[in-house]
Amino acid sequence: MILSQAEMFKILGVENRIRIIELLKEKGPLGVNELSETLGVTPSAVSQHLKILRHAGLVRNERNGYWVPYKINEEALEQCKELLSKVCSCGCKGTGQIREGELNTAPNKLALLKDWEKELQRELQEVKCRIEDLTKEK
Repeated sequence: MILSQAEMFKILGVENRIRIIELLKEKGPLGVNELSETLGVTPSAVSQHLKILRHAGLVRNERNGYWVPYKINEEALEQCKELLSKVCSCGCKGTGQIREGELNTAPNKLALLKDWEKELQRELQEVKCRIEDLTKEK
C-alpha cells in the first residue's frame, strides 16, 4: 500500500507506534503480550497500534500455532526513510552527513559543529558497546 506523506506522518506521530517499531527492530519478532509488557500498555492498545502499522505495511504478522509474532517490513521502512528524507530540511538527504542547510543558517557554526561532534561520539560509543556485547555472547 502506498501512503501519502501526511498519512505516514499521522501514523508515525504516535509515540507507542514508534516504540513498537523500535522494539521489533531491536528484538525481532514479538507477540502482542510481549510488546504490551515492555511498553506498559494493555494488549488491546498494542493490538490497535499493530493493526494500524500492519495496514500501513510497516509490520507483518504470520500465525505460528497460537502465537502471532509481528515483525518489521524492511522494504516499507526503507520507503518510509526515503519519504522522510524528501521533506527533511537539514540538507542531509537521508545520508546522515552534516546537515548543510542547518549549518549554513547557523549563527554560530563552530558551536553547532561541536554539538554534532558530541552527538556522533555518543552514537559511536553506543555502537562500540553493542559490538562488545555481541562479542561477549559468542
